[in-house]
Amino acid sequence: MTSQSIYQHGSPNRTGVLLINLGTPDAPTAQALRPYLKEFLSNPRVIEVPRLIWWPILHGFILPFRPKASAEKYAKIWTSEGSPLKVHTERQTERLREVLAAKFKNPPIVEYAMNIGKPSVADVLTRMQQQGCERILVIPLFPQYADSSTAAAMDNVFAVLNKMRNQPAIRTLKQYHDDPGYIAALAQNVRDYWDTHGQPDKLIISFHGTPRASLDKGDPYHCVCQKTGRLLAEALELNASQYAVCFQSRFGRAQWLTPYTAVTLEQLGKEHTRRIDVICPGFVSDCLETLEEIAIEAKHTFIQAGGKEFHYIPCLNERSDWIQALADITSTHLQGWLDIEVTEEAAKLSRKLALELGAKD
Repeated sequence: MTSQSIYQHGSPNRTGVLLINLGTPDAPTAQALRPYLKEFLSNPRVIEVPRLIWWPILHGFILPFRPKASAEKYAKIWTSEGSPLKVHTERQTERLREVLAAKFKNPPIVEYAMNIGKPSVADVLTRMQQQGCERILVIPLFPQYADSSTAAAMDNVFAVLNKMRNQPAIRTLKQYHDDPGYIAALAQNVRDYWDTHGQPDKLIISFHGTPRASLDKGDPYHCVCQKTGRLLAEALELNASQYAVCFQSRFGRAQWLTPYTAVTLEQLGKEHTRRIDVICPGFVSDCLETLEEIAIEAKHTFIQAGGKEFHYIPCLNERSDWIQALADITSTHLQGWLDIEVTEEAAKLSRKLALELGAKD
């Protein structure tokens, strides 16, 4: 069993909320990418190839060469504050903590962890347990459930709990792909962008891809992505010819979920489509897959093929409507654990968020 704080009778019981994102390397260098990629690509939920076959490929061909190439990609998007994914996740955590602090009599402890890299799930869960969290709501920041993302994060959580002598009560959130607040925030994000930049000929709704085999084995990811795409299109009042749901980030030679984003953009470019906009609803924080793979690589693919104008619509990041939606989702799943109190502070914060969204004073 892991070392834990000594249980003391009569100590106050706290409730915690743990947000989990995928993860990021510590720096945009090959040295930092090597352990990050090793951990990521060693996960049997991410790579389902038998270990006997996969291990020589991973250690003999991928890890000696891929870290350098990946580091170069990360260097293109790295900011003065560090990894965009980590920066946005930290800000989301801070804003959620602020909203929940104003909403509950005894607000929860709100923390975040990375499924790969730092801060680790093990370190954060242990710290929350030491802070007296007897109840913890775990929210993977993946709107659409997938075996390789959500399930992998939950494996990590339960592996840590398995080593705890005094385990906290745990609630988990599987997904929120069709949550009305999440869909409304996505739609308003697009409308806000279009209000400033005009509307495209076609909106590409791009999700991170997974192997086709995962769908055949029962993973619901493909279906829930399609539902998110459909709900977003309906909220934007788009007809079938004005949008397309696609899948990016193909890895290896096996068939992945189709249609592929890159192939779709190339075809639209060859058709001399005037303008394409791309949004990635599967990510709530901008990261390598959105800022480099889409905003840079996908744009190049479209323009080189003959397309005229390419726009990437940023992720939800710290948008006030998204933070409010996340707070509502969190509050729903905390029912029975915490009591809501509509305080003057909560009313002021609600007004502040409304004003940020354009409400009249």
